[in-house]
Amino acid sequence: MSSTVVLCSGGIDSVTLAYKVAAERKLDRLISFDYGQRHRREIEHAARIAAELGTRHDVVDITSLGRFLTSSSLISGGDAVPDGHYAQDNMKSTVVPNRNAIMLSIAFGIAAGAKAGAVGIAVHSGDHFIYPDCRPAFVEAFRAMQACALEDMWEVELYAPFTGTDKAGIVAEGARLGVPYHLTWSCYKGGAAHCGRCGTCVERREAFHLADVPDPTQYEDTDYWLQAIAQMKAKREKGGP
Repeated sequence: MSSTVVLCSGGIDSVTLAYKVAAERKLDRLISFDYGQRHRREIEHAARIAAELGTRHDVVDITSLGRFLTSSSLISGGDAVPDGHYAQDNMKSTVVPNRNAIMLSIAFGIAAGAKAGAVGIAVHSGDHFIYPDCRPAFVEAFRAMQACALEDMWEVELYAPFTGTDKAGIVAEGARLGVPYHLTWSCYKGGAAHCGRCGTCVERREAFHLADVPDPTQYEDTDYWLQAIAQMKAKREKGGP
């Protein structure tokens, strides 16, 4: 079986994918990207996961590119990261333009150079509302583009098994695989602990709850997620996004 390169941010989704690949396929390495994100500590957590899995961890520095992407609140120097549920419209400020397309293009080049047979990415259905480069149409278009880019050179599969799975489903899968979620990092604000208020913290807390899996995370605000979910539901009942 050919090996798989996994894009790993150090968060729940990509770490679960790394463990899934290690258990069910052949893991080549983890790749993380430093693009000037304010939550750079996620890279440290990806390194810990690589050590747990006994695999190689490469960090690709694209900070020179990140300096041009400050329209996103995730980039250092951009607007403040908003609080609230992930499904709320204000979370669009966290979109990093073309992020997955950029990272996947680099990862496919690395995979082809290493003669790996696949690149794994943990896009999931919960991301579809906010992020266009996490949707099935993007995944299929990227597959077609890469087939042309590497034609007659090397065949590299795009492995995206969570495209139709939500984050709670991913947590349930990770629990089955024995993923050490205490070593993962999600918070976009990049503080000493998970803030408990940004969209990804709320989504993380909700996912463990819905999956009925104990959440090992320490949050600065442990109860805000309930308020954020209630606000989101109330907005939807009024016909909002």
